[in-house]
Amino acid sequence: MNPIPVCAIFDIGKTNKKLFLFDEQYQIVWEKSMQFPETIDEDGDACEDVNLLQSWVLESWNEVLGLDDFVVNALNFSTYGASFVYVNEEGNILTPLYNYLKAYSAELQKQFYDTYGGEEEFAVRTASPVLGSLNSGMQIYRLKYEKPEIFEQVKYCLHLPQFLHSLFTKKYYSDITSIGCHTNLWDFRVQKYHEWTSREKIETKLPTLFYSDEVVKLENKDKAVSVGVGLHDSSSALIPYLINFQEPFILLSTGTWSITLNPFNDIPLTFEELQYDCLCYMHYQGKPVKASRLFSGYEHEIQTKRIAQHFGVENDFFKTVAYDAQIINRLKNAQSPSVSEEDNKYELLKSSLFEHRDLADYSSVEEAYHQLMLDIMTQQLISTELVLHNYPVKRVFVDGGFSKNPIFMNLLAAAFPELEVFAASMAQASSLGAALAIHKHWNSKALPGDLIDLKFYACQPTLLPKS
Repeated sequence: MNPIPVCAIFDIGKTNKKLFLFDEQYQIVWEKSMQFPETIDEDGDACEDVNLLQSWVLESWNEVLGLDDFVVNALNFSTYGASFVYVNEEGNILTPLYNYLKAYSAELQKQFYDTYGGEEEFAVRTASPVLGSLNSGMQIYRLKYEKPEIFEQVKYCLHLPQFLHSLFTKKYYSDITSIGCHTNLWDFRVQKYHEWTSREKIETKLPTLFYSDEVVKLENKDKAVSVGVGLHDSSSALIPYLINFQEPFILLSTGTWSITLNPFNDIPLTFEELQYDCLCYMHYQGKPVKASRLFSGYEHEIQTKRIAQHFGVENDFFKTVAYDAQIINRLKNAQSPSVSEEDNKYELLKSSLFEHRDLADYSSVEEAYHQLMLDIMTQQLISTELVLHNYPVKRVFVDGGFSKNPIFMNLLAAAFPELEVFAASMAQASSLGAALAIHKHWNSKALPGDLIDLKFYACQPTLLPKS
């Protein structure tokens, strides 16, 4: 039997590190995963063990090359964002892989924004809310001022996907999906690096931008492997939808964060929108993707535990709670916080509605959970509308945890009665996107039309109206 042609994808999350092999129909035919403990940086803060990660990636690659059932035609990478690896002239790692949640010096942050026009003007130009270390360019700025002796040794600042690429090709590039995602590095008004990067002598340490749908050829056992430059995982997960659907849509990607992505809204972000946690991602062909974020997955986790404790049930009770229209109608008719005032409406994005509710007011765990989902949907509606802006979007696709939640999906369908609402599912979206991005370089077969499974949710007249 001839070996199966495959594309290998390293999918590196904060917790799980995975390696997938996709065949020419984009089915996963082999996989491997690993979790390993964090280490600490010089300040005692938790961070990724980049040396352990490097060893695992290279060892796993050698393992794949030894599999007789497969022939690897291509390789690409999808990883979490806002994380830089600093290397010297020889490609050696110079610092820990600092955590993007690492506290940022208030004094240094003030110095930066005072020098470069203030928070409002700067945030609008770079489509980057003020997020401290989550603005990955600020990590380079901190390195320059807090560790100048190391900064002088830095040859290249590499986002994590491009660092992994360099391990195989020994070539150093930047990628627009990482550079363009709330980094403080990219000026969206002129579509180039912000002037501060040249004034601070940082731009010279950012390698040449490389197209996300192009490859570098790696000679391996007398066969060339097409190696992609790597992608930011959120942008990578959008690729299957961009390839499969031509009519305008929004993608609601749900997990710890619920992120609404609108690839068809090209109106520049305002400072007000940035304050409400809007930002821009960049898709793999260099187009800005307007997005809004809501911390609803985390809120769901916290509040379901509170409900479980109150009613004496298991923490995962919600997995078996079915949607009940009668409960929704009853709760809607009860008094609830007003969202009619514009100012109050946006204030709802900043704090939980449900945490202020008295669980003694609910007769059952099912009733309390329906109230939680109503409150989350009130916030979700406001958040999603920030990037919808009455654009000619016809569909909403929901992936991730809430796509499997019938209460959430029914409420969402009612919140947007003019749109077709679908729960979407696919195997490993960010990995699949990384493989699809370089399709033309390794796969001569046509793209399959069934990559995404869709379940339609019809609007029911019993639910949440638009505010």
